[in-house]
Amino acid sequence: MSDSFISDNNNFHIEVKTNFDFDQSNPLNFQYLFRYTVVITNKGDVSAQLLSRKWNIKDAKNELKFVEGPGVIGQQPNFEPGQSFEYSSFCPLPTMSGEMWGHFNMINKYGQSFKIDTPLFKFDVPKEFIDNY
Repeated sequence: MSDSFISDNNNFHIEVKTNFDFDQSNPLNFQYLFRYTVVITNKGDVSAQLLSRKWNIKDAKNELKFVEGPGVIGQQPNFEPGQSFEYSSFCPLPTMSGEMWGHFNMINKYGQSFKIDTPLFKFDVPKEFIDNY
C-alpha cells in the first residue's frame, strides 16, 4: 500500500508516492527503509530543466537532516510543456515514521531560475508490519 502526496506550483505538478520496504529494513538496529516515487509534470507552456534538488528529512524524534545536490538520480531532466519525468529513490530513517519535503531548482528556456516546491510527504511503517517487530 502506498500513500500519495501532491503539490502544484509554478506551473508544475508533483506527485509523490511512498512505501515501506520491509525486506530492506532492520528494526533491531533501528534501520527503516522507505521508498518513494516522484512524478514531475510541466503544466505550463514554457520548457524548463531541473538543475538540482534540496530535501529536508525529519524523523519521529524531530531530528532534521538536509540533502542537496545536482539533479535527481544522476539526471537533470528537461521538461517540454505537458511532459513528465518519473524517478524512484529511498530514504533510510532510524525511526518507524518521518517526513520529507523540499524543492527542485529549475531554469526555463529563457534563462530564468525558479523553484518548484514538493509536497510534504510522510513515511510510516504500516500497522501490519509492527506486529512482526
